[in-house]
Amino acid sequence: MDDPMTRRFHQIACEGDMLAATLDSGTSSTALLIVSGGNEIRSGAHSGMAQLATRISEQGFPVLRYDRRGIGESTGKNCEFLSSSADISAAATFLRQHQSQVKTVIAFGNCDAATALALFGTNAGIDGHILANPWVIETSNETDIKEPTISSAAIRARYWDRIRNPRTIVDLLSGKIDFKKLLKGLKQASQSEDNSALSLRLRDSLSGLDGKAHILLAKRDTTARAFLAAWNSSDFGTLRQKPDITVESLDSASHSFADVSAKDWLTERLLDALQSA
Repeated sequence: MDDPMTRRFHQIACEGDMLAATLDSGTSSTALLIVSGGNEIRSGAHSGMAQLATRISEQGFPVLRYDRRGIGESTGKNCEFLSSSADISAAATFLRQHQSQVKTVIAFGNCDAATALALFGTNAGIDGHILANPWVIETSNETDIKEPTISSAAIRARYWDRIRNPRTIVDLLSGKIDFKKLLKGLKQASQSEDNSALSLRLRDSLSGLDGKAHILLAKRDTTARAFLAAWNSSDFGTLRQKPDITVESLDSASHSFADVSAKDWLTERLLDALQSA
């Protein structure tokens, strides 16, 4: 086993490729696995995940971060989050092997990493899930570059924020806001929509989780708003009754919990989950 309170770099075998990983050792029997979202490397935006790992490991909890295949220093092809099941499994297995005292692995992911964890975490042996701003937005296949289709719910929330801001009236009268564009946006926001296939897949996976799931939302973030619209729909009615799934929101627009207060809030939630595991 690694010495307590050290940071080491590793390579993890994954279906013929190698995942670049960083392990912060600890003495606790509960460990945190951080899954990177989007195409971010394991250090996170502005080293946010590296800083988070430091804060968590200082409390005695081992923390493993890794680059998904085809990202950062890892080899292989980037097949995006819906093909990351093997990556999560390999990382979780490695964590248990290299911190032999670990009995419980809690995994944390933001955005599409949260969705990937919900979809694949149980098969990877994850004991608890912390899912921040889960991704439920479908992408368009009409172009080579995938563009997210923003949900009507997210658009409604955005325009509601603008409408109730007194400054909007001043900007309309001064010409800073295009009235025709505002009407067009309101029309789009008024349209109803069904939940995406991805959101329903996420719902089914959450329904089948064995351990606890903590869902954390930056409630003014577009991705979080899209998830919350699905969560509050009739499709998720039964799931909302599950006592092992909790939803907590922070009044923030920071998708990655980047500002100081958001970082503190996220760290506290992670430590609470680890300490109660």
